[in-house]
Amino acid sequence: MAEQDRPSLSQPPPLPASLTRASRKTRTGEVISSSMNKTIVVRTVTRVPHPKFGKIVKQMKKFYAHDEENKAKTGDVVRIMETRPLSKLKRWRLLKVVQKSLRNDA
Repeated sequence: MAEQDRPSLSQPPPLPASLTRASRKTRTGEVISSSMNKTIVVRTVTRVPHPKFGKIVKQMKKFYAHDEENKAKTGDVVRIMETRPLSKLKRWRLLKVVQKSLRNDA
C-alpha cells in the first residue's frame, strides 16, 4: 500500500508535436520553371558580405518545391516551406503565391 501513496517517478506524458518540434525553414523566391507536373523550381537570392572583402554579394540557390494544384507559374514570387523528402530532389512545398507575374495575366 505504501507504494500506491508515493508519487510515480515515471516520465510525464509527451507533449504534442506542435509544441516540441522546431519551426520549419521558409524561403521566398521567384519561380524559374513550372513545366513539370506538381513541381516548381524556385530561385532564392541571399545577400551576404564577402568573407574577405566585405562587399555585399548575391548568392542564388535553386529549390525544387511541391505545388499540388499547379498554381505557381514562371515569374511568380512564392513562399516555400521545408518538408519531408517527397522525391529525389524535392524537400520543399509551396505555401503561397506572394505575387503573380505580370506576364501570366495576359
